Amino acid sequence: MTMIKILGFATLAGLSSYTLAADFSFDRPGAGFGTGITPVGQLAWEQGLPSASYQESHENGQKIKQLTLNGDMLLRTGLAKNLELQLGWQGPAWTKTKVGGRSVEEDGLGDVSIGLKKAIDLDDEKLSMAILAEAILATGNDGFTNEDDIYSLSSAVAYDFNDLLATSITMRYEVQNSDWAVSAIPTLEYKIAGKLSGYSEFVFHKAESENNEYALGTGLVYAVNDRMQLDASIGIDLNGKDKGYQSGLGASFLF
Repeated sequence: MTMIKILGFATLAGLSSYTLAADFSFDRPGAGFGTGITPVGQLAWEQGLPSASYQESHENGQKIKQLTLNGDMLLRTGLAKNLELQLGWQGPAWTKTKVGGRSVEEDGLGDVSIGLKKAIDLDDEKLSMAILAEAILATGNDGFTNEDDIYSLSSAVAYDFNDLLATSITMRYEVQNSDWAVSAIPTLEYKIAGKLSGYSEFVFHKAESENNEYALGTGLVYAVNDRMQLDASIGIDLNGKDKGYQSGLGASFLF
């Protein structure tokens, strides 16, 4: 699976801190996930507006350029004090592929996902932890699906140095059609001014029988109020001669 696909799905479980008070935070944007849990009886809706990826590669001496847009979304609701249910959808998608001066456009629907996230009480005001069990079901149309289901178990540990700076790391272990893969995503979050904050992250991914993959990402988060945030993010793949870029705009709401 390419880094673009990894980041695309991972965006369904992203990372952001400086949003709502107490123990809840939206999971957009980024490639990790936060340790906050949606309150019982409330619904968090996190929507891409849209997410985009661009990739250049070479095959048989020809350059292949592909642009993809998709409206990914994630719904989260609290089942108990430290447990939430997540339902995600890669959403409607559109691609434009250009090979040797010939362009082909396609559209379709992406895969869906279901997950359970549980917060782990570490009895520490600055240190928090959560685990996420997730299944990405290959229900999308041809060209917009992972083809086989992906099952994963992830953990996130976050440490708040102070009101201005926090760090975290997400570890993700997944299996697809008996092939294993692991991802590590260290992240630094920082408050910029007022309701505006930012994050920077490094993504490492190793799939069975595949080369290591690396990516860098950064973004901005604006907390409109206690129940709404806006975000913008960009990322770049660092995988040799092939070029890969990601970007996204998003809005998140708590009902």
